[in-house]
Amino acid sequence: MKTLVIVESPTKAKTITKFLGKEYKILSSFGHVRDLPKSKLGVDVEHGFEPHYIISKDKTKTVKELKDAAKKVDAILFATDEDREGEAISYHLATILDIDPGDAKRITFHEITKSALLEALEHPRALDLKLVDAQQARRVLDRLVGYNLSPFLWRKVARGLSAGRVQSVAVRLVVEREREIQAFKTEEYWSISGKFQVPSSKFQETFEAKLNAIAGNKLDKLDLKNKEQVDEILKNLEGATYAITNVEEKQTKRTPPPPFTTSSLQQEANHQLGFSAKQTMRLAQQLYEGVELGSEGSVGLITYMRTDAVNLSQKFLDDAKQVIGSEFGNTYQLNAPRFYKNKSKGAQEAHEAVRPTEAVRTPGAVQPFLDRNQFRLYDLIWRRAVATQMAAAELNSVVIDLNGTPSPLQSPAGRGTQLVYGFHATGQTITFDGFLKLYPDKAKENALPKLTVGEAADCQELKPEQHFTEPPARYSDATLVKALEEYGIGRPSTYAPTIATIEDRGYVERNEQKKLQPKDIAYLVNDLLVEHFPQVVDYQFTAQLEENLDEIARGEKDWQPIIATFYHPFKENLDKKDAELNKKDITEEKTDAVCDKCGKPMVIKMGRFGKFLACTGYPDCKSTRPLPGDEKAAPMAEPTDEKCEKCGEPMLKRMGRYGPFLGCSAYPKCKNIKNIEIKVNLKCPKCTEGDMVQKRSKRGRTFFGCNRYPDCDFALWDKPTGEMCPNCSQPLTFGAKGVVKCSNKDCDFKKEVTS
Repeated sequence: MKTLVIVESPTKAKTITKFLGKEYKILSSFGHVRDLPKSKLGVDVEHGFEPHYIISKDKTKTVKELKDAAKKVDAILFATDEDREGEAISYHLATILDIDPGDAKRITFHEITKSALLEALEHPRALDLKLVDAQQARRVLDRLVGYNLSPFLWRKVARGLSAGRVQSVAVRLVVEREREIQAFKTEEYWSISGKFQVPSSKFQETFEAKLNAIAGNKLDKLDLKNKEQVDEILKNLEGATYAITNVEEKQTKRTPPPPFTTSSLQQEANHQLGFSAKQTMRLAQQLYEGVELGSEGSVGLITYMRTDAVNLSQKFLDDAKQVIGSEFGNTYQLNAPRFYKNKSKGAQEAHEAVRPTEAVRTPGAVQPFLDRNQFRLYDLIWRRAVATQMAAAELNSVVIDLNGTPSPLQSPAGRGTQLVYGFHATGQTITFDGFLKLYPDKAKENALPKLTVGEAADCQELKPEQHFTEPPARYSDATLVKALEEYGIGRPSTYAPTIATIEDRGYVERNEQKKLQPKDIAYLVNDLLVEHFPQVVDYQFTAQLEENLDEIARGEKDWQPIIATFYHPFKENLDKKDAELNKKDITEEKTDAVCDKCGKPMVIKMGRFGKFLACTGYPDCKSTRPLPGDEKAAPMAEPTDEKCEKCGEPMLKRMGRYGPFLGCSAYPKCKNIKNIEIKVNLKCPKCTEGDMVQKRSKRGRTFFGCNRYPDCDFALWDKPTGEMCPNCSQPLTFGAKGVVKCSNKDCDFKKEVTS
C-alpha cells in the first residue's frame, strides 16, 4: 500500500522523508496552492461572502505534480502545519485533489522528529473545518478591508498606499507613540546620594544610599525640582550625624521565565540578539523544518514556532532533567517538573511552547552545522527551555535605612525642630545561582555590609545629580509585538508580517537605534482613518474581531454573520466618505510661496514619500521643490538634458521605491520610464563592450549585470571591486566580513581587506 504525504514546505518534506519507509511518498505544496485572486475582490458580498479561490499561476506545475502523484497511491495524508493556516492549506489541497474535505485524513505534529511523526501516523484525524472557517473568515475580512480601503487611499491621498485591518492599527500605535514623544515636556529633577562607612563594622566597607525622605515624608521622584533646593539640603547636612535606623535581611527565590511562545521569542530575540520579528521567524522556520547535521541528515531542531502555549512534553521534561544533572550537577535539578500557566487570552495555536526537539542536542553540538544567526537563535531557545527545569536562584536581599541629623548650627532658621534626612540602600547577593547559571538576567549583585540598628555612620561624600524626565521610547519590534499582544490584536502568526508590511509600505522607517518611526504619510493616513473610519483602527474593536475568530475556531459562531455585521456598515460609510471627501482638502495646504517658473501660488502636497511644495498651475506647470529647510522631506522630480525617446519631451529624474529613475515629463500622457544606470567601474568581462551596472531583480534583490542586456546576459550577485582575479582573470567581488573573493566558483582565490 502506497501513501502520499503532503506537507507545505520542501525542507520539511526532505526532513520527513528520512523517517518514513518506501511505502510513503512525501511531496510539498510549497505553501498555499489556492488563494483569492489579486486582480479583483474575489468575495461575493451579495451571497454570503462566498470566497472565489483560484490556483495561482506559479502553482499550476505543483498542482499537476500532486494530482499525478495522487492517482498512483492508495491513500493520501495531509501533514501541513498545526494551526489554522495549515488546516486551510490541507482543506484546499483536498479540494483540488477531489477529496471530500469531510473524508480527508490529516496528521499533525509540533516537532519534526521520528517519534512525533510515527505517533501522528498512528492517529490520523479528520480535517477540523471549524479551524478552516476561522482562517477563511480572517482572509475574507482582511480582503474586504484591504481591497476597499486601499483604493480609497489611492483616490484621496496617493497611489500605492495600502490599508489593512491589523496593519493600520499597528501604524496607529506607532503614530500615537511618536506624538506622545513630540508633546512630551521635559522636567528637571535632582537626586542626592551619599557614600557612607560604619567605623564599627568589621571590614569598614563603604556603601551608597539615596536620600528618600525629609522629616519623615517620602520623596517622590520629581520632588527635588532644582539646584536651589538641593543646595539648601546639602548646606543643612554639613556636619550632620548619621545613624543606622533599620536593617532588613531576607532570603528570596527567583524562578526562571516560562519557555518561549511566538511573542516572547520575538521579543527576546530582538532584545538579546537584535533580530527583527521577521528575521526571527525566518530563522525559526529553518530550525523547525530541518537543518543538515552531517551524517544524521536533515533534522528538525525546534518545535513549531507559531504558538501561544507554554506547555512542555513529558519526554522533554525527563530529558532536560538528565541534561541538567550531567551538565551542572544534581543540585541544579528539580525534584518534580516545573509547569507554567498560559497567560495568553484565547491561546489555541499549538500544544507546546517553542523548545528544542531534543534537550540532549546542546548548542555546542549543532554549532558546526548552523550559520551564525541560526546558532544564536537555537542557543537562545535551548537555554530558555532547559532553564525552565532548573532550580530557582536563591538571593539574599538587604535593606538599610539611616538618618542624617543636621547639627543645631545648620538647622534652618525659624524652625522649632531639627529636620531629619532619611537615606535608603538596597542590595542583593546570589547565594545559589540556580537557573541563572544557564540563563542569566540583567540583575547585578550589590553587596551591603553587615550592620546593626543604632550604629553610627560616617558620610564620606554627598553627591547631587541632575536628571531630566525622558519621553516614552519609540517602539522596537519587541515592544510593538508586546503592545499588539496586550491589546489582543492579531495572533502569533501575524506579528512579524504586520511589522514587515508597515515598513515595506513606507509608513514607518527604522532610525539608527532600529526603533520604528512614522513617516509623514503615516500621520496623514492614520488621521484620515481615525476620523472617518474609527472602527477599522479602534484597538478594542479590532481585538473583538480576533475574539470572534477564536469563537469561530471553537465552533461557537458561524463566520458569515460576523463578516456581515462588520462589512455592511463599513461599506456604507466608505461610499459616503468617498463622495464627501476631496483629495485637495486632505493632501494640500496653502502657503505664501510662489512658483519661480510661472508665478502661481504653491501649495504643500503630500505624496507617498512625504511633503513637498507643488505649483497650483499643474498640469500646465509641473514645478515642485522641497519644503524650506527640509530638502530631504520628499524626493523631487529633477530636470535632465535627456529627451524622451517616445514623445520627445524632457525626461525628469524621479525617486521610486527602488531608487532613482527617469520618467517622462509628459506623464500621464506619456508613461515612458528608464532606469538610471549606476556603473561599478568595470567593463563586462564576457562581451568586453558593455559596462557593469547595478540592477534590481523582480524580487527586489540587487545584482550587477551588463548594460547591453539582452544582447549580453553576464551578471553577478556580489558587487565587483573593479579588479580581476590574479589566478583566473575573472572579476573579484566583495564578500562577507571584509573578504574579497573571485566570482568564478571554480577558483578559490580570497583575500582580506583591512580598510
